Amino acid sequence: MQPFKDEVIIATKFGFNIVDGKMLGVNSRPEQIRKVAEESLKRLKVEVIDLFYQHRVDPNVPIEEVAGTVKDLIAEGKVKYFGLSEAGANTIRKAHEVQPVSVLQSEYSLWFRRHENEILPTIQELGIGLVPYSPLGKGFLTGAIDENKKFEACDIRGVTPRFTEEARKANKALLEILENFATQKSATKAQIALAWVLARNEMYVPIPGTTKEHRLLENLGAAKISFSHKELEELTAASESVKIMGERYPEAAEKATGL
Repeated sequence: MQPFKDEVIIATKFGFNIVDGKMLGVNSRPEQIRKVAEESLKRLKVEVIDLFYQHRVDPNVPIEEVAGTVKDLIAEGKVKYFGLSEAGANTIRKAHEVQPVSVLQSEYSLWFRRHENEILPTIQELGIGLVPYSPLGKGFLTGAIDENKKFEACDIRGVTPRFTEEARKANKALLEILENFATQKSATKAQIALAWVLARNEMYVPIPGTTKEHRLLENLGAAKISFSHKELEELTAASESVKIMGERYPEAAEKATGL
């Protein structure tokens, strides 16, 4: 990343207990946060981490201690901004009192909108940006995954309730809505899904994952799509008419988010 450090915002995370390449739960103790920061600076070959996220809330460490540690790292010039991921509204408020939280990274898309109830109003009030992950519904909103898709053993979607064959068949109703709007805008379903997230709030910056250059270019094209107020209302209302089947994670993983 070093050659690009002055052209991009480099974000990295702390919060998982990784031993010999294996993830063994969470660990956000102050000494662990500092250790990860030093190791990240070394590996990235940069003098400062632009954005330092807590990957998941650690129930064993008060969020005030976590925020205080990052605050110290900021004072030392090793970190610029503090971020949280999949944190609840109360946790966000507690952290923000100690060290202003710049962004929250949480799942948000046309097929996962639970955070609109409490979390999004909270960050709006506090002036915190949102970095929505899985804005394409782990690939489902691209239209490339149907009920016949077979997942590899290492693919979490294979054990996710929302990706059972029955759920994929039921959730195709949302794809039909995306297809209608994509036709109107001469766009792809993925671009419409991303453009919807971008249109929700100017402080939302979605992060669609991709491994192919042509998909990257397709995703970037979403930034050129605009909706009138009426069109945005119509897309939002149409999507709300679809009852999405299945939870976004297996039960144990969903509980681990603490939400």
